[in-house]
Formats: sequence, C-alpha cells, structure tokens
Amino acid sequence: MILSNTETIPNKEIVEILGIARGSTVRARNIGRDIFAGLKNIIGGEIEEYTKLQAQAREQALQRMIQDAAMMHADAIVNIRFTTAMVMQGAAEILAYGTAVKLK
Repeated sequence: MILSNTETIPNKEIVEILGIARGSTVRARNIGRDIFAGLKNIIGGEIEEYTKLQAQAREQALQRMIQDAAMMHADAIVNIRFTTAMVMQGAAEILAYGTAVKLK
C-alpha cells in the first residue's frame, strides 16, 4: 500500500477513487502516567509517557486506515491526515483518514 499526504503520487496515475479510508483509536490516560506527568509538569520537560502513548495511538489508527483501504482493494491512500478529539476527560480519539485510490 502506497501512502501519501499529497494529492498525487509521482510517476503514478490515479484511475479510480474508491472512497475515504479511515482508522481510529480512543486512548485514555492511566493513573501511573498521570502521577509521573504531574511531577514532570512541576519540573518541566517533555512528558515522554504521553508522547509514547500518542505515537502508539497514531500508529494504530494508521494501520486501521490501511486495513480499511485494503478492504476496498486500494493500491494507495492519498491526502492522508490525522486529527485528534477529546472524547471525555482523560480520553482522546486519534483519527487517520485519506482517499483510497486505484493506480494505473
């Protein structure tokens, strides 16, 4: 599967648009991370636990989007974007989406 955040893929021709491919995950913080994050907030610096949590969530959303496009028999996904939304206090959804296409 070719992935691109642009509208086109160099040296490839898009012959069919199959629809929107999407993948998401909802992740919640946990008490252990929150305690450590609170301490980091006092002394400053990157909160690595949250950085890792977000990276894992983005990767899972991306893989789910790829699976969605594969179910449409896509060759590629173009215009890939990510968005985040709070679902409730302490929980956020990461959504990956793009246009599933067939290539010549």
